Amino acid sequence: MQLFFHPELDNNTDQFNFPTDESRHISKVLRKNSGDIVQITNGKGIWFEAEILFPDHKKCSAKIISRTQVPPKPYQLHMVVAPTKLNDRFEWFLEKATEIGVHQITPIICDHSERKVIKMDRMEKVIQSAMKQSLQSYLPQLNPAISFKEYMALPKSGELFIAHCEVDNRKELSHSAAAKQNTTILIGPEGDFSSDEIKAALNNGFQAVALGNTRLRTETAAIVACTAIALVNL
Repeated sequence: MQLFFHPELDNNTDQFNFPTDESRHISKVLRKNSGDIVQITNGKGIWFEAEILFPDHKKCSAKIISRTQVPPKPYQLHMVVAPTKLNDRFEWFLEKATEIGVHQITPIICDHSERKVIKMDRMEKVIQSAMKQSLQSYLPQLNPAISFKEYMALPKSGELFIAHCEVDNRKELSHSAAAKQNTTILIGPEGDFSSDEIKAALNNGFQAVALGNTRLRTETAAIVACTAIALVNL
């Protein structure tokens, strides 16, 4: 099954045109014809079935023939992750986290961060592609990059965890997280969070957790954390 993305569709949509990139894919790559049926999501939980009216490579038109509201998951996962030095590693995290199941992602700039410039447009495309590939109806929210200090000043709710490498009384995330809870997890840069950042997080209600017995790269740690929360909620 091929899933398409159109953020402007809603329950009132009857006929519409696909964006240029989706139109090109439908007509040039998949070679869809008039009368063919395609599946679409608006990224907000509605799954549409539509009939192709005119498969133009610049402005493919279609009409909605059915729509289904997909219920949201009983929990929300917010990953707050320091961007990696290499862009492709962070993009790999975005792709896999979307496939596993994440609801919100915030790139966070820390004391030890080596990368502080974020290409938001490219990251949005990676997330959209992963959502379609994994046949999901909800597009994860990608927030603008923010400094650790600025993030700590924001209001927070639900279960709060910080994964770091300092030796202390950390518990395993898989033993600390509860099912059907909104959860936020902080993952630091390659050089880990600074001692001051760890103290600030603990003072703001975060629980220190471990992600196993080995030292993980930032993107690997973030995926392990996403997986742990997904397994808790099976």
